[in-house]
Amino acid sequence: MSVERARTGNGWVARWREHGRQHSRQFTLKRDAEAFERDVERRRQLGPLAVQQLTARGGPTLDQWIEQRWTPEHAVTLEQSTRERYANVYACHIAEQLGDLPLGELTVGRLRGWQSELLKAGVNPGTLHKARTFLSSVLRHAAESEAIPGNPLSLVRAPKSSQRDAVRPLAPVTVEAIRHALLDPPAREVAPSLPGQRERRRYELPRPGTPQTRQRDALIVSLVAYAGLRPGELRALRLGDVRENTILVQRAANPDGSVKATKTDKHRTVRLLAPLAQELREYQLAIGRPPDTTLVLAGEDGRPWDKTAWQMWRCDRWAPACRAAGLDPEPRPYDLRHSFASLLLAEGRQPLYAARQLGHSLAVLTTTYAHLFDEFEDAGRIDPEREIAQARVQTCALRVHQTAG
Repeated sequence: MSVERARTGNGWVARWREHGRQHSRQFTLKRDAEAFERDVERRRQLGPLAVQQLTARGGPTLDQWIEQRWTPEHAVTLEQSTRERYANVYACHIAEQLGDLPLGELTVGRLRGWQSELLKAGVNPGTLHKARTFLSSVLRHAAESEAIPGNPLSLVRAPKSSQRDAVRPLAPVTVEAIRHALLDPPAREVAPSLPGQRERRRYELPRPGTPQTRQRDALIVSLVAYAGLRPGELRALRLGDVRENTILVQRAANPDGSVKATKTDKHRTVRLLAPLAQELREYQLAIGRPPDTTLVLAGEDGRPWDKTAWQMWRCDRWAPACRAAGLDPEPRPYDLRHSFASLLLAEGRQPLYAARQLGHSLAVLTTTYAHLFDEFEDAGRIDPEREIAQARVQTCALRVHQTAG
């Protein structure tokens, strides 16, 4: 065992070996560290249990363990989006209440009280579940490292999750209404000033985007709704991934725009429906037939869109198009994947085929879309390509009628 100055130059660290592993505890004063050292040496004469009873009551704080052990040893194995989600939930719901406590003081009772306080504060069960998942990961890591006897959070009963509404796929007619609102967005109107405000007349802003970016915006909707790509997969999609009859999904984009493996760490091929194939060909012609390595959604630097660019697109283009299509509340672009699943099931495809197309496990597919199985069980089978083509004709005719009116 040894006592030495902390590397940060602030405080002293006592180090000792226990169960074949190196442990440490930080103290503000040197004399406290030396007193702890003497206490451990005395308890060693009584056996391992006596040492554990001393060391388990304190040890590094939760903040210190996360920074010094969990992050370099475990967090590096997680996806960037997962690390960001954990960091956010820790800062909002864990750090203030538990961050300064030694690991040994995170008892079942204390953690049960922490959970109760969050529920009283109105934190929804979904957010609390994320907080529990992160905290359990940290405490399990500490237990595996023998810093604490076990994971106390495993003995705290999780709150009952709130039931979610069943997914509601958007019909092709609705998807096409969104696409046409992106292809032909109305001019944005700035209202005149109200009485008492600085005088401003009513005027119109130019339509957003260019013909090329509007075509790209509509293609984004089609790739999610008619090929089931996840937004991260879409942001990493290259033109060369589009083949004669299928789309090869083999990579995804991190929140910062860097490329990673897909969510399942596996490649998959997605059936390329004829209306989508035609749309992709037209887009490639519009942008001048670039090389196959060109991204469908590329930033000015040629790299995939990052999360900020995606969110800006949602606010600037997606949300106004949904309002123009009469959708309230506004769905997420991700929800278009449900439309693709609905088309496959209404066509009569087997669940295993639909799961492979979506990049789901069979269990996730049946849980998410069980109500659609019942809906389409006795219904006539549809042809997805014909449904999409008819929806496009119907939407175009409706907009021509509205313009003429």
